[in-house]
This record gives sequence, C-alpha cells and structure tokens, in this order.
Amino acid sequence: MAMTIHCDIVSAEAQIYSGLVEMVVATGAAGELGVRYGHAPMLTSLVPGPVRIIEQNGEEHVYYASGGYLDVQGGTVTVLADTAIRAHDVDEAAAKEAQKAAEEALANQSGELDYGRASAQLAEAAAQLATLRKLKNRSGRG
Repeated sequence: MAMTIHCDIVSAEAQIYSGLVEMVVATGAAGELGVRYGHAPMLTSLVPGPVRIIEQNGEEHVYYASGGYLDVQGGTVTVLADTAIRAHDVDEAAAKEAQKAAEEALANQSGELDYGRASAQLAEAAAQLATLRKLKNRSGRG
C-alpha cells in the first residue's frame, strides 16, 4: 500500500474535501507542483486552476481553485482556496461566456474599462475551462 498524506481542500464557504491521498497536484505561482508523503513543509500561493488529488485506491478527483494557498505541514496538505468547487460543478457555458465578455472588454477598451478586473475575469474563466479540459481528458471524453 502506498504512503499517504491527509488532504483538506477548504474554501471561504465550505470544506470541499478531506481524506487520505497519495498525491495532490496544484498550480502555484511558479508552476504546477505535486505533494506526496514526506514532502518538506512549505507554503505557496496558488493561481486559478485545477487541483488534482489521487486517493489511496488510485481514483483521481479534479477541483477548481480560484486562487489561495497550499500549505504542507507534517502529514497534512491543506488547500486554502478563495473559491473551490468540484470540476464537475464548473458551468462550462458560463465560463465560456465570461471569457468571451472579458476578451471583448479588453479589445474594446474605453475610458471606463477596469483593465485589472477584466484581466482577472479573463484569467479565471480560462483557468476554469482548463480545469474542465483536464477533467475531460482524464475521463477519455475530450
């Protein structure tokens, strides 16, 4: 049996996941990182994107985190996300519409455009869609 680490995925609204896992993969500010049993203690910021967990039985679950932090301490890894949802619950149509609206806002810059907000909305929508693509690719549907 593989060595495990306890994982908690928590958002501002609720605890999304808690259990023993073989591995957690998330997207940090410096790129994708993986955490397994025995990982050194660390704290890093997360960028919007997928968080994958591989359970003891080999089953993989994908979540979307809109940002936050990943904390590794002892035998525990905690994802503290601004917003976290199961990838299956991401509304693909809404994410595509949000991406389109943000792209149009950036293309048609006017004096009232909040560039930072439009860029953040575009990045979040793109990250949600990337999470859905990863989920579909892993399940053989994409």
